[in-house]
Amino acid sequence: MDVTFWGVRGSIPSPGFDTARYGGNTLCVEIAPKGCSRTLVVDAGSGIRALGNDLIARPGRAGAAARIALFLTHTHLDHILGLPFFRPLYHPSTRAVIYGPVISAADSLEKVIGGQLSYRYFPVRQVELSAEIRYVDLTEGVIEIGDGIRVEATYLNHPLLCMGYRFEQDGKVVCTAFDTEPFYNIFACDPSDPGYDEQMSLEGERAAREAQERLTRFFSGADLLIYDAQFTAAEYHAGRTGWGHSAIEHAVAAAEASGVRRLALVHHDPMRSDDELDELARIHGGFRPGGGPEVLFAREGLRIRL
Repeated sequence: MDVTFWGVRGSIPSPGFDTARYGGNTLCVEIAPKGCSRTLVVDAGSGIRALGNDLIARPGRAGAAARIALFLTHTHLDHILGLPFFRPLYHPSTRAVIYGPVISAADSLEKVIGGQLSYRYFPVRQVELSAEIRYVDLTEGVIEIGDGIRVEATYLNHPLLCMGYRFEQDGKVVCTAFDTEPFYNIFACDPSDPGYDEQMSLEGERAAREAQERLTRFFSGADLLIYDAQFTAAEYHAGRTGWGHSAIEHAVAAAEASGVRRLALVHHDPMRSDDELDELARIHGGFRPGGGPEVLFAREGLRIRL
């Protein structure tokens, strides 16, 4: 199973001299299980444009005949803005299935994506795409895609409903956790707080603990965990709680708790320069003490073979 990173930034594309080494494109990851008849993609940030160009040019693939399974974590703009520029969607022999969570029956995935592909925002409408496209609205659970691949989805902690994915084939496991932060007690915990209620506080602690334990089990034993790490712990606690993004330290703790073998950090802050990422990698990267996971800061073009 090969994993290739086509975009690793968060929030907004950030091209420039200061971001050239890690890349300025927003999230897009390709997963290529052994012998799989289709291309598996997680998220359609601006990085998917380069993936589409590469698919078209691959020897023996004749991109027009591409079979795509695209798993959207959620529909915030930085995770879907590259989709209109994904060239395989303009080939009539492309077969694509787009999976993703929805917030209500009235807002289906097809409707949300169609809103982006309208004349208000883009010169090509959804109905004018040449590929055969099927949309699948997701809830938590196992997704049947065939080819001996098991895909499972679970909810993360983000302001908009957001999915984490677990891909398994022949004992190899890749998990994704884009756009999430640790679960925490949303109720007042200080008895001196006017809004404090002891029972609610205890219930909030229990709910947060159980939700975090659920994710630990979901990631358990993964060969590769790809995790949101937009902030440092100091930045996170300086007013960014509730934004739906994690600190590097949170990602490392999640990987250690789940016993994963390798942790790839993504969703780099668009304001973070390559030199700053190098310094963070010097501090946090490499193998963790005591047999913990290898930690790396993902960059565009990185390919990991499991």
